[in-house]
Amino acid sequence: MKIDKKIIKELNDYLEEFNLSEIEITEKDTKIRVSKTSISKINQSPSVSLSSPINESISENNQNKKKGIEVTSPIIGTAYHAPEPGAKKFIEVGKKIKKGDTIMIVEAMKTMNHVPSSSDGVVKEVCVNDGQPVEFGQTLIILQ
Repeated sequence: MKIDKKIIKELNDYLEEFNLSEIEITEKDTKIRVSKTSISKINQSPSVSLSSPINESISENNQNKKKGIEVTSPIIGTAYHAPEPGAKKFIEVGKKIKKGDTIMIVEAMKTMNHVPSSSDGVVKEVCVNDGQPVEFGQTLIILQ
């Protein structure tokens, strides 16, 4: 397998541009992940890992466990509460939603990705602001 240095460089640039700690892309049976490991507050170095095939379980260390059903971001990008600026928001605290309803849009690489609710419930808390960068697995909303 030949490693495309341009892709790694581009992913590293995204880490810097969006102040992310990790970014990952997948194509067929190859996954490329670039992440930063904090060595000191001033010096951070990127690390790259390649793996194939994708059969990894992802565990999230949530020190602040919140009661309710967490709906998380399926990708990294920028979260938007409405389909366009000035439009009605998809959800608000107290709104009853059903599984599959769009709760937000996450923009990644100029593509708008609708994020569906993973279950029925009432919106208890919206955990991200409109236009805020989000990471994979980050909690977007909490349902009761």
